[in-house]
Amino acid sequence: MEEIERRLARRLSQLRTERGWSLDELAKRSGVSRASLSRIENGDVSPTASVLSKLCVAFGVTLSRLMQMVEDDFTPLVRRQDQEIWTDPETGYRRRLVSPTSRNLAGEVLEVEIDPDTRIEYGGSPRDGLEHHLVMLDGMLSLTVDGKRHELGAGDCLRYQLRGGNVFETPATSGAHYHLFIVE
Repeated sequence: MEEIERRLARRLSQLRTERGWSLDELAKRSGVSRASLSRIENGDVSPTASVLSKLCVAFGVTLSRLMQMVEDDFTPLVRRQDQEIWTDPETGYRRRLVSPTSRNLAGEVLEVEIDPDTRIEYGGSPRDGLEHHLVMLDGMLSLTVDGKRHELGAGDCLRYQLRGGNVFETPATSGAHYHLFIVE
């Protein structure tokens, strides 16, 4: 298991403990089974993007903020080779934390790659109205936000406020490569 995954497991356990929740309570709030939560907190398995999304909704934090919580220290400059990359073990979705994170900064930038013929569904938003700016770098992506489907190609920008679930889909012929700017 990678070091970032160990730190993520510890941080998820700390978030639950800080709230005084049992594994059963978190399971009820997140819709993730108690057994899965235990295995994640013990570092036995890596959580998928879908599971992390559910946990973030339950805890009321964005995935980016959760990842920031597992970072060691804030540095103003992070070279590409030093940027953390997380890969969803279920879908292969790759997420690079491009911008340095800090509790003192409101925004962050992610670089995301999704393989062809992939569907990723998030059931909710950690915070109502969270501002996103998605800029396609390459490929094709269908993004459904608030029940409306948007077809995106290279160079397109979709700006939205996240109020509920969303779905990211790539066609069989193309993956997607994009930057996501999140403003908290």
